[in-house]
Amino acid sequence: QVQLVESGGGLVQAGGSLRLSCAASGRTFSMYAMGWFRQAPGKEREFVAAISGKGVRTYFADSVKGRFTVSRDNTKNTVYLQMNSLKPEDTAVYYCAADRNSWHDPSLAPSEYNYWGQGTQVTVSS
Repeated sequence: QVQLVESGGGLVQAGGSLRLSCAASGRTFSMYAMGWFRQAPGKEREFVAAISGKGVRTYFADSVKGRFTVSRDNTKNTVYLQMNSLKPEDTAVYYCAADRNSWHDPSLAPSEYNYWGQGTQVTVSS
């Protein structure tokens, strides 16, 4: 079992930055690919970014490429999502998720992830 706790959400003006953190329990954190997803009101949950267990591979949604980065510190069991140049359309609840089956090449599909955090709200004002 892996428990995930997100933090770092909040209210920010357009053009600003936020860094989300996701702290994981357990001793085998590096064996999990980690993903970030978001869900806006009335919309489906969508992929944002993912990183492999060792941090070698990263993927980003087209909508956030060049603005968001994902990283992880396996010594702290934590994955980060640095969000820059935020736009009002980035407003959503952001979730981190862990995938134990594809630790070396993370999936972009929410259905592939085994564990989910509770989410953190990000609101970008115009």
